[in-house]
Amino acid sequence: MDEQNLNEGPQVVQTDVGAKDGQNKCPKCGATDISLNVKTGKLRCNFCRHEFEPQKVAGMQEDISNLEGEILGSGAQDIVADTNDMVTFKCSSCGAEVVVDTAKATQARCHWCRNTLSVNQQIPNGAVPDVVLPFKVSKDEAKQAIETFVGKRKFFAHPKFREEFTTENVMGVYLPYMIVDANGHSTLKGQGEHETRRYTVRRDEDHEDTYYDADLYDVERDFDITIEGLTVESSEDKLDTSNKHKTNNIINSIMPFDTENAVKWDSNYIHGYTSEKRDTNVTDLKDLVEVQCKDVARFAANDSLKFYDRGVRWDFEQLKLKGQQWKSAYLPVWLYSYQQKKGNDSILHYVAVNARSKETMGSVPIHMPKLIAISAIVEVLGIISAFFISNWSDKDWPWMFILAGIIYYAVMYARYRNQGARHHHETETKTNVSNMTKVDNFVKSKKRLRNATMDGANNKLIHGQSSKKSLVKHLTERAQEDYKEKIEKQEEKNLKGE
Repeated sequence: MDEQNLNEGPQVVQTDVGAKDGQNKCPKCGATDISLNVKTGKLRCNFCRHEFEPQKVAGMQEDISNLEGEILGSGAQDIVADTNDMVTFKCSSCGAEVVVDTAKATQARCHWCRNTLSVNQQIPNGAVPDVVLPFKVSKDEAKQAIETFVGKRKFFAHPKFREEFTTENVMGVYLPYMIVDANGHSTLKGQGEHETRRYTVRRDEDHEDTYYDADLYDVERDFDITIEGLTVESSEDKLDTSNKHKTNNIINSIMPFDTENAVKWDSNYIHGYTSEKRDTNVTDLKDLVEVQCKDVARFAANDSLKFYDRGVRWDFEQLKLKGQQWKSAYLPVWLYSYQQKKGNDSILHYVAVNARSKETMGSVPIHMPKLIAISAIVEVLGIISAFFISNWSDKDWPWMFILAGIIYYAVMYARYRNQGARHHHETETKTNVSNMTKVDNFVKSKKRLRNATMDGANNKLIHGQSSKKSLVKHLTERAQEDYKEKIEKQEEKNLKGE
């Protein structure tokens, strides 16, 4: 980003203009009992059934190709550590004082007249975002999706899990995210290889070697790119997708969301659902977002590299971000959770449903003795098969049967646990590439190469996941330092007798 815009600081767009705390009344009948109609995506008065048209956030840049500098929605501003989560309203109907704990909710009912009071104005504790994406998938649809997912994984599921599994405790949750748009210019320089011939050479009576001939090229790609709706978790807990005690990667994997349909925040959208406020700032997430933007740009260039079937090795990569735009958001998820006890330890398994697209992913507790026993049987059968097949075949491949049990175990474990499931930000984020300049200069022909792919090829390399792990480590260390500082200050006050 250019130095002038950095020095000027971010431009903040007030996204809660016109928002009022207290009673949100139906314009037709004046009732305050308002909630989301999942079928239409509109707010509906539960008394007279009148529905409200959703409002879009005003003031944010819509043409990302013209985005310059840094723009923040006011709901994405830094969290102020000492903000009081408790907000007190005076009910306009009966005059009673109603307290809302914004750390846990943004609505409360008046204990006298039962009218609903809402927090719509942004407060600097991360509880009120810029936008919200309403639920589109009903609870019944989510329960069916979860039952189908788990039903296909019952054979190796832990007996206690099978006994206790029920979708009655499925919860609708609004989770906190940052939605980032970026306008940048990417420059990539390196070399690529194109296969021209593949052939086998007999080494001896029983063995053959495969060789490859390829042409080597100097390759450059220079282009403008816009990235729209790059979505990252803004909860420190959910960012930790490698947590051994929580299957957070499951929640990450059900993205992307259709964030272009997000609407202006109104606490009535989360009526009947739970929510989790964000606890990270733009500065915490900026490095991760820039790394993921580089991933997106690197993969966007691959559409122009299909000729290089052996891969491309980029020796120089640069992404200059001319502009960034950040919005805080609540995105909807149907969540089933199950606590599996393992001695003194435990694992929290999730099955999650994207409440917009119905994308479903989950982790099911495995009955390990059963999986190991079946895998051992497969292994024995594989060894027997390898022995008999090798008697009538002069090829090496029959001995692959020896690995049958190991392969079976790995495949089944992956199917139930889904540790590798994740959001493919590099390909699932909306992009537009323009003004591309290409350089493809022949260098030389290479003969008798042993590898099927180019040595050092990195055009399909992903850095965003490793950066996420580094971010979580940094946030954890910072939280520990903040806690230590808080204890030290309290001890000083105790010594002074305050």
